[in-house]
Amino acid sequence: MSIFSRFKDIVNSNVNAMLEKAEDPEKLIRLMIQEMEETLIEMKASCAGTIATRKRSAQSLQQWKDRAADWEAKAKLAVSKGREDLAREALLLKRQATENAAALDREVGELDEIVQKYQADIRQLEEKLSTVREKQRVLAQRHLHARQKRRAEQQMRSADSTATVVRFDQFEQRIDRMEAEAELVNYGRKPTLEEEFEKLERSEEIEKELEALKQQAKETPPSSSAKATEDKSPTAPSTPTPPRTEN
Repeated sequence: MSIFSRFKDIVNSNVNAMLEKAEDPEKLIRLMIQEMEETLIEMKASCAGTIATRKRSAQSLQQWKDRAADWEAKAKLAVSKGREDLAREALLLKRQATENAAALDREVGELDEIVQKYQADIRQLEEKLSTVREKQRVLAQRHLHARQKRRAEQQMRSADSTATVVRFDQFEQRIDRMEAEAELVNYGRKPTLEEEFEKLERSEEIEKELEALKQQAKETPPSSSAKATEDKSPTAPSTPTPPRTEN
């Protein structure tokens, strides 16, 4: 495939459509960039070669123009000296030089057009390459964000998974069991002698406080309000005693 055919295919390609249909867009876009870069290098090399050819043709053109002018001057000199035969030969060589110069002039014009076409195609390809590189950058960022998002979602799913809940339940059960074991450490243990005496002392103090409260209750007279309440309470009517009969 020629360089111009590849260039035409690249420029006319729909990058977005190709990326949407590709199974691996990143790989495809790398291959596209690689092909564009290679084509761009070839086009620049061809353009440089054409410019060099144009320069050589322009130099040859100027040489043939100079020859044509030189033979014209010689023909004039021959006429002035009465040498028409030499003038005819000089004019013939002048015509040949002029024809060669005209051919080179057309060649230089065609080369100028080719160089301009190369330069326009190179600019167009560079713009296309810049667009594809930007798409590659955006695609890489999207891929990175998607990968980070997927990793975060996986971590969230892992935190909410049944296995994690089961591990928490097991950990909670383990703590409950450790607390129960701690409570059972002293269960059924025979109290020490010191603990027995402390218990007796506490019981004796409670009994003393209870006796003191009882004694206070006996010694304290009823309050005046309580007595007034008793005076105001209605008294039950007395039942008359029936007369005793003597036998």
